[in-house]
Amino acid sequence: QVQLVESGGGLVQAGGSLRVSCAASGRTTSGRTFSTSTIAWFRPAPGKEREFVAAISISRSGGMTSYAGSVKGRFTISRDNALNTVYLQMNSLKPEDTAVYYCAAGPVVSSRVREYDSWGQGTQVTVSS
Repeated sequence: QVQLVESGGGLVQAGGSLRVSCAASGRTTSGRTFSTSTIAWFRPAPGKEREFVAAISISRSGGMTSYAGSVKGRFTISRDNALNTVYLQMNSLKPEDTAVYYCAAGPVVSSRVREYDSWGQGTQVTVSS
């Protein structure tokens, strides 16, 4: 599997900003690596196992991005293939953004948990009111 390690979580006041990172290494059994994987961010949500936050496709597909409606315009996902790292820049944070943020790797951009076959351990983001 692609190994994923999140970092950068912390405590921030409402309206503030935070950037979390997802560093990747290794490859999947099918030979997929970080540079050939879509990377996404998820967080737990009431009534769901995990809620889709954002995703970014591989660079040769144009680095297509996708966002959940609740974060669109506030969060920005980007990737640095030289560093095998994906970033999630979170601005205008709200208390309801408080969650453990998980990054995941998969073959295509999707909002569905089952499309991703590698997961990190998560990083806690807490937004105080």
